[in-house]
Amino acid sequence: MLYPVILSGGSGTRLWPLSRQNQPKQFLALIGDRSLYQETVLRASRLPDAQPPITVCSDEHRFMVGEQLQAVGLRSGGILLEPVARSTAPAIALAALHALTHDADATVLVMPADHLIDDEAAFRAATATAQSLAADGWLVTFGITPDYPETGYGYIRRGDGLSPGGFRVERFVEKPDLETAKRYVTDGEHAWNSGMFLFRADRYLDELERHAPAIATAARAAYAVSARDLDFTRIDSDAFAASPSDSIDYAVMEKTARAAVVPVSCGWSDIGSWSSLWSVAERDDDGNRHDGDVIAVDTHDSLVRASERRLIATIGVEDLVIIDTADATLVARKDRVQDVKLVVDRLKAAGRTEHLLHRKVYRPWGSYDSIGVGGRFQVKKIVVKPGAALSLQKHEHRAEHWVVVSGVAEVTCDGRVFELRENESTFIPRGSVHRLRNRGEQPVELIEVQSGGYLGEDDIVRLDDAYGRS
Repeated sequence: MLYPVILSGGSGTRLWPLSRQNQPKQFLALIGDRSLYQETVLRASRLPDAQPPITVCSDEHRFMVGEQLQAVGLRSGGILLEPVARSTAPAIALAALHALTHDADATVLVMPADHLIDDEAAFRAATATAQSLAADGWLVTFGITPDYPETGYGYIRRGDGLSPGGFRVERFVEKPDLETAKRYVTDGEHAWNSGMFLFRADRYLDELERHAPAIATAARAAYAVSARDLDFTRIDSDAFAASPSDSIDYAVMEKTARAAVVPVSCGWSDIGSWSSLWSVAERDDDGNRHDGDVIAVDTHDSLVRASERRLIATIGVEDLVIIDTADATLVARKDRVQDVKLVVDRLKAAGRTEHLLHRKVYRPWGSYDSIGVGGRFQVKKIVVKPGAALSLQKHEHRAEHWVVVSGVAEVTCDGRVFELRENESTFIPRGSVHRLRNRGEQPVELIEVQSGGYLGEDDIVRLDDAYGRS
């Protein structure tokens, strides 16, 4: 059986301001109505003999993974929570160990969650070839046939041919300069390193123990004492933190004598920048890609993405990227969008939060949107999903006023339980033990006005929580 492994890490800086640490690019609908993560798991689910996907992600993103799987009607094969980031080699080891608990002969297909593939038939054919090689003990990577001299990707040089259609990996090549990249495109012997792999789970662990034994030991120890938490598997923090941080390329693929590459041309992109998104998106006759409320006059070869709240109008511009969100707007030349990381670095240095959080923040129970902030007050729009509840909690520094806009809210405050309906309100004093619950079949929307000397999100003492956060 084939066990798709979805690597869903990443801090979400290259597509700022739309992508942020709490909602990186794999969870965004960048092209179409589904997120890159959803497209990845659906693509994997359509492969022959594919089992439910195993996802490796951070604790911060666990509910987002679960909800996005549910939204596309897929069952999870396991959501493994990395306590600390240790790059791809340890993460894949955890997934391989997990697959082996279900199937001693498991084959795993490793896929980053944030890549785009247009030609699914070509990808399916390459996967079939890779499975044949994996059955013979090869560790297979997928090499993307290069369309142009890209200097931002690593390359793979292929060696002798292997039946039924792959090649030995002669060597992995670091990101080249432009002249070298041009030569790689024309020589027919090099492919882009896609970061996708296929191999038997036990073979990967064997090679990891041979070439990076400290990683293998730490992964085995951490997985052995992992704990179930709702629908998630919590990997032991201390044991996993002892692992060296290394990629699968450096730890295994560059060292093993059994590395193979299957070339494939499948419309692949890692959507690594706003310019790469523009290049793969459908564009109008002027070379523009517009999303949202946009009016473009004499505008060419540009990517313009408006937020829900504002119209964007452009006049007489070309080769621009304009990305608008509720709390930040990026304007850049297409050939400079790789430098968005410099903006993120400045936000970090200034102690700001626009690189971490969107104004609208999703929680397992729903969402909140900070629609107004002052010196000693904050106004939020809160949406609670049907059947969901916030934690039983209290605040040391703030009081709250709640006004229900729609739906029926069940309120607990200092032991008293009562309902609030549309246009009804209540006051939650500072220090009161309280909870908000939606027992109905429709979302509850309410306006919350916080007041006090400190309004940070860390002023929450959770006494009981359905999502394991207390």
